[in-house]
Amino acid sequence: MTVRAILSFLGVALTAYLAARGLIWTSPETVVRGWLIVAALVVYLPVTLLWIFALGVRDRPRSAPAAAPPRAPAWQVVLALVVAVFVSNATFLAVTEAGRTEPFVTWVIGAIGALMMIVMARRRPVAAWTGIAVLALSTSVWLGPVQAMGLGLLGSIVWVAAAQLVVFALDRAAKDAERLAELQQAASAWQASQSGRQRERRLHVQRALQTAGPILSLTIENGGNLRPSDKAAARRAEARLRDELRGNRLLDDEVRTEIDAARCRGAAISLFDEGGLDGLGARELAEVRRELASILRESVSERVIIRTSPDEQIAVTVVGRSSGDAAAGDDDNVDLWREIRRPR
Repeated sequence: MTVRAILSFLGVALTAYLAARGLIWTSPETVVRGWLIVAALVVYLPVTLLWIFALGVRDRPRSAPAAAPPRAPAWQVVLALVVAVFVSNATFLAVTEAGRTEPFVTWVIGAIGALMMIVMARRRPVAAWTGIAVLALSTSVWLGPVQAMGLGLLGSIVWVAAAQLVVFALDRAAKDAERLAELQQAASAWQASQSGRQRERRLHVQRALQTAGPILSLTIENGGNLRPSDKAAARRAEARLRDELRGNRLLDDEVRTEIDAARCRGAAISLFDEGGLDGLGARELAEVRRELASILRESVSERVIIRTSPDEQIAVTVVGRSSGDAAAGDDDNVDLWREIRRPR
């Protein structure tokens, strides 16, 4: 059984008890308008049951947490206040002055208090306290303030105040639970991010070992005495490691292959990733890398500089330079300029 079902059962039981008190006329001789007592019961019971069982609307106040139950609609509030005005006066009007303190009359004090407690639980505090004010005014007029307090008005006020405190505590607990859920999600996201970075670091270490391991072993075996081809291989290994550190997001197997091929034919390749690829997904990165590999495959430049771009339209800029005519005093010539546009 759910908490809502238990609370609904308790509300029905309390309503039935209070209504039963109004049906037991202990002093019938004081009743002059019995139909008003019956009318009060007929009006009170349906409206109270409506407040207990109706689901309400989803227009909760901003201060309520997202998990809070829905508030009652405005027309239910109007019904509750009409009941508070009518019932708290009809029963007293139905009896003589001597019968105003009888249980079948004063049941309305607890009944309206119970209804306003339900109104408060449904997050209509202004309506609840307005109903209590109507009850207090009516009973004070018919019985006097002191006698009204002694016959249940004080208890009704305490019920509504306690309901407001409980609602406040539940809202705070629900907000704390939501905040805890947000923190757990943030912690899970951070942990996933850290796991991803650890995997990426492991991949970098594995690539470094695969790249530099053989040439380091050869260097140790030969005591540092390397042949020119081995020295060239060591320089290429160093350049590959530098690529992994400076421009890892620009690299995939195809781009690495084309860079190695360019270096083997004597070209100097420099990669610089300065955050220009941030925001690109896996598909967009694959497209950029595919175009970069194509450019490197066609390049004949002696020096190629590949740099990511912060421009909103351009993702990567590729610049190739070659030696100019030394006799004519020319500096390096730019013989390659390509811009890879940011995928849409």
